[in-house]
Amino acid sequence: MRVTTVYADLPVADIAAARSFYAGYLGLDDESIGMDWVTRFSSPDTGASIQLVTRDATAPENPAVSVKVDDVEAAYDEARRRGYEIVHPLTTEPWGVHRFFVRAPDGNVLNIVQHVD
Repeated sequence: MRVTTVYADLPVADIAAARSFYAGYLGLDDESIGMDWVTRFSSPDTGASIQLVTRDATAPENPAVSVKVDDVEAAYDEARRRGYEIVHPLTTEPWGVHRFFVRAPDGNVLNIVQHVD
């Protein structure tokens, strides 16, 4: 498994209300990903980005970060082999991703994700 992208997932109560800070103040472009519970803001110049999450649609808790990988099944197998807690099972979600949540030994929850082709 190879990590390709990491997004910080900031918890917010209301994405629309947060838009003026992240888009207006920080100057990030809103890359709405078509869901009312999560969106991404990115710098048009550098590609730096951040995701805002109100409440994950299917998992029992929100992740601290989302980690895109090139082989989510290998990542899942390795997490289980190492005995890490799986917070949300390996699932193909209706919005086109294959993912699972794993709790790191420090307590942080990571969304390990791969887009479905």
